[in-house]
Amino acid sequence: MDLSDRIAAFRETVEEWLRGIYHGMISHPAYELIEKEAEDQEDAFLLACFPDAFGIPSPVSYYTAELLPYLGAEFEQWERRMWDRGSVLERKGSQYHF
Repeated sequence: MDLSDRIAAFRETVEEWLRGIYHGMISHPAYELIEKEAEDQEDAFLLACFPDAFGIPSPVSYYTAELLPYLGAEFEQWERRMWDRGSVLERKGSQYHF
């Protein structure tokens, strides 16, 4: 192994290490925040469409029931998430109190 091969191997190791640091410090936390915000938006949409799932009467339930075949898999996950929460504001509050 000559000097140029050693330099190339060292450069690859440093690049991989720097990519890992960048991912761990900058991009991964950003992805987590984006995923949480998207999930919150989805929860708000489904709550607006299907409030009767939680005993809140809604005059538009007849019309939003047509969306149920398209949102069936998401509906079950959403309903489980909403029942697991202590309150609707619990998740938002946890973003500000680490």
